[in-house]
Amino acid sequence: MERPDPEVRTGAAARNGAAARGRVEVGNDRSSRPGAAQRDKNDVAIYNPLGLYEPPVDRSHQPLRARWDPTAADENRSRPPRPERDAKKQSALGRFIRTYGWRAYALPVLFVVTVLVIVDAVRGGTDPAKIASGAPGFGRLSPHTASAGIIGAPPGDGHFPTNLPTGALPDGGPFTEIGAGTWHVVPGSTVQVGTGTEFQFKYTVEIEDGVDTSGFGGDESVAKLVDSTLNNPKSWAHDSKFAFRRIDHGEPDFRISLASRESSRKACGFDIPIDSSCFNAGLRRVVLSEVRWVRGALAFEGDIGSYRQYQVNHEVGHAIGYHQHQPCETDGGLAPVMMQQTFGTKNNDIAALDPDGVVPMDGKRCRFNPWPYPRG
Repeated sequence: MERPDPEVRTGAAARNGAAARGRVEVGNDRSSRPGAAQRDKNDVAIYNPLGLYEPPVDRSHQPLRARWDPTAADENRSRPPRPERDAKKQSALGRFIRTYGWRAYALPVLFVVTVLVIVDAVRGGTDPAKIASGAPGFGRLSPHTASAGIIGAPPGDGHFPTNLPTGALPDGGPFTEIGAGTWHVVPGSTVQVGTGTEFQFKYTVEIEDGVDTSGFGGDESVAKLVDSTLNNPKSWAHDSKFAFRRIDHGEPDFRISLASRESSRKACGFDIPIDSSCFNAGLRRVVLSEVRWVRGALAFEGDIGSYRQYQVNHEVGHAIGYHQHQPCETDGGLAPVMMQQTFGTKNNDIAALDPDGVVPMDGKRCRFNPWPYPRG
């Protein structure tokens, strides 16, 4: 009688042996014999220790994991080879749009906006930092070769409705109607204020002969207020392009001059019914109306000290290249320093004086503001 092969195990003996070893061991040459345990591709038996069939683990229902980069290769995922297709291969641009969706359209728009802001800044437009902060702007910086004639003259042609209160002179202290038409320099100088990467301005402070300054502290008081205004970090030196230094001898770049009513009107272009200050580029003279220095302006709605700071910053702004006046930009916000706040902080008031000017009749109203960088 033929003896059975001792290495072929079935029934309880096979199960006991498998349980003892943890898995069925079958030689390579016997793996296809009846009763031999079947193995998967990793050479692991697919029968459990009791000899019962146990299917491979189904991983198709495992949780999905989102990846940050949708274009990165997944090392843990094996894909079958893609079938050949007759369809036209997608272009690089198409793959980019398909991968990033709406972002693919937003990026070019953001790039164009950024370029426009940089170009505007290089050409002398409003500082991008001011745009981001929401501070009022002050227009473009004009080339100094364009400085000629009177800059900042009152709006319109000097003929205004008689019932228009804008620009009316408040009640207050006395002022000089007619001066001598000559000026004297107030002694004193300062160190440079500001970085001055592009422009360094020297200025003098001058008082017209015949103007009595004793009622508001004397000549030194006028010079001190001018200096402290330009030295303030909220003034023009906040911009690293500019630097200022007061001198009392030599040739200045411009003269900051307190002038009588008549001299102010002559220097600012014509005999006007509204008292105003201006910058006369031909004379290189920043003309500060003594009438306004003493009385201020009803439309400004601020204290007299703030108004004097506004006078200095506005007219010096013209002297350093900001020739264009500005409208109220944000309803309820601060007025741009280059807005004609002497005549109004409401766009409608200024538009009524000069219907063809830069200020629209749009109903916006701003709050008085004497500074180029009020949040500086």
